[in-house]
Amino acid sequence: MRYAGLAAALLSVVALAACSSGAAPGWTYQAAPPATPRPPASASPSASAAPSAASSVSPSGSGGPVASGATVTIVATNATKYDTPQVETAAGKPFTIVFDNEDATAPHNVVLLKPDGSAVAMGGDTNFFIGPGKRNYSVPALAAGAYPFHCAVHPIAMTGTLTVK
Repeated sequence: MRYAGLAAALLSVVALAACSSGAAPGWTYQAAPPATPRPPASASPSASAAPSAASSVSPSGSGGPVASGATVTIVATNATKYDTPQVETAAGKPFTIVFDNEDATAPHNVVLLKPDGSAVAMGGDTNFFIGPGKRNYSVPALAAGAYPFHCAVHPIAMTGTLTVK
């Protein structure tokens, strides 16, 4: 009986010492990689997918359903800014915004505003989402002008301008 009490006390001391050691755990959490690896931007057949492109307008048919005329691609690879903060399209023609969210750490979307500050009504799933993934937004014909856009989750840091000419 005496040995049972001693064994229990010894076991408690060992468990307490293991829990309070200053050693780092032998594991860390890391999110699993996406099931389908994304090709590097240089492998893309369209220059509009490259994050360094200042303007991304491509012909109809290159990015999903296009109302008419053009596809504008907006890219985000992190939570601090859009990689394509300046994009443009033609005035008077409906077009599609393809939002390419490559950031797997935070949700994003694109909110397009009229020059007066009111939102442009866009078709498609405009809710924010964590990447990698793409969403297509159908945009009606717009008059010439500068249309600011931002991320609903990061409206101060993630901003840009769509210039309609």
